Amino acid sequence: MADSEKKIKIDDTEYLLSSLSDEAKMQITNLRFVESEIMQLKARLAIANTAKLAYQAALKSAISINKH
Repeated sequence: MADSEKKIKIDDTEYLLSSLSDEAKMQITNLRFVESEIMQLKARLAIANTAKLAYQAALKSAISINKH
C-alpha cells in the first residue's frame, strides 16, 4: 500500500495520511516515537523488577544462612 493510501484511526475516525497537514504528520511521528520509547522503558522496568526479585531472594537466602 502506498503512503498516500495509508490510513490512521483517531477517536474512531479514519483519516488518509496523505490528507493530513504536515503538522499533523509530524505529531503522528512524535507519537510513534514516544510509544516506542514507552515500550522500551516498560521492557527495562520488567528487567529491573526481575532483578529486584532475584536480589530479594538472594538476600533472604543469605540471612537464613547466617541464622544457622
